[in-house]
Amino acid sequence: MTEPRPFDIVLYGATGFTGRLTAEYLAQQGGFPFRWAMAGRSLDKLRQIRTEIGVGEEVTLIRADSDDPASLVAMAGQTRVVLTTVGPYIRYGEPLVKAAIEAGADYADITGEPEFVNTILDRYDAPARERGVRIVNCCGFDSVPHDLGVYMVVKELPDDAAVTVEGFISTDASFSGGTWHSAIEMISRRGLRGPKVKSPAGDGRVVASGKRTIHRSDVTGGWVAPLPTIDPQVILRSARALPIYGQEFRYVHYLDVGSLPKLIGLGIGVGALAGMAQIKPTRDLLYKLQPQGQGPSAEKRARSHFQVTIIGRAGDQKVVGKVNGGDPGYTETAKMAAESALCLALDRDRLPDRAGVLTPVVTMGDPLLERLRAAGMIFEIVVE
Repeated sequence: MTEPRPFDIVLYGATGFTGRLTAEYLAQQGGFPFRWAMAGRSLDKLRQIRTEIGVGEEVTLIRADSDDPASLVAMAGQTRVVLTTVGPYIRYGEPLVKAAIEAGADYADITGEPEFVNTILDRYDAPARERGVRIVNCCGFDSVPHDLGVYMVVKELPDDAAVTVEGFISTDASFSGGTWHSAIEMISRRGLRGPKVKSPAGDGRVVASGKRTIHRSDVTGGWVAPLPTIDPQVILRSARALPIYGQEFRYVHYLDVGSLPKLIGLGIGVGALAGMAQIKPTRDLLYKLQPQGQGPSAEKRARSHFQVTIIGRAGDQKVVGKVNGGDPGYTETAKMAAESALCLALDRDRLPDRAGVLTPVVTMGDPLLERLRAAGMIFEIVVE
């Protein structure tokens, strides 16, 4: 993409809950000269958001709709990077990926939907490579802290040894309507099975492994359970692409709940949710519980936090890393998404010469890590 374009970033979905937070974050980055626009289905709603976040007509508004492919291509053709917060992505994401590739624009999203990412890998990796376009999924809490955190740890370990990494996630955050709808959509289609990790034929160097059962962790001191999110899939894809992950790489991923009664209660609740999501009448009721466009209050978000503890081992060497931040699903996801788009748009000279459907680490690695540290997220190696 060498031709001049009017915008560095177009934010698609600015009228949604997370989209608005992302727009607010971009609006506050006055120290960085970049050109950006907001896009969505309703220009009236976009004008309202523009007024509420305190920006004027210097931020252009673009009408675009996932049901109108031509509008998506026209939007993508005006920018270096398209950042989308519109989910569920399995429903609304593919037309924009296709449009970005056609228009020669880089693309970033905040999906956590394995089915969507696997679909995009199957259908668009080769076209994106041919066009020299970066398609980067999972640029929010799924899966930037985990992907970058493991990358940070393995850089401290030898790359000529077998490497084993465990990740432990704890958080007290709540859900927005958009996240709730994406989760119900995914569970209704896949149940509670973990994401299938795509592996090239004959690739035995990188595997998922570990004690994939509920147990009391000697690392965190609490009760942990295997966490069937997309994060391990993203991490293992990064490990396959980069030799620094060792001659052999294994990864396992846990939710740190704390007490056993709390873990049992969570399991019962998730099981009931999965059962209700399989039946249309009860699934429709679940959708109504949390309408899209709504989310936790600013006060609740200000009290929320997350921590990812990462334990890497290679032979006798052990490295402990920690990633800490505030409200993961919204405040920090908006930050991570915006910084990912800024990295793609403004740090192009520092990025690896890679194209295709890529992970955050494979695409942005150290430049994104530097940006997020500067933005207040903690990525640190802990000396024990």
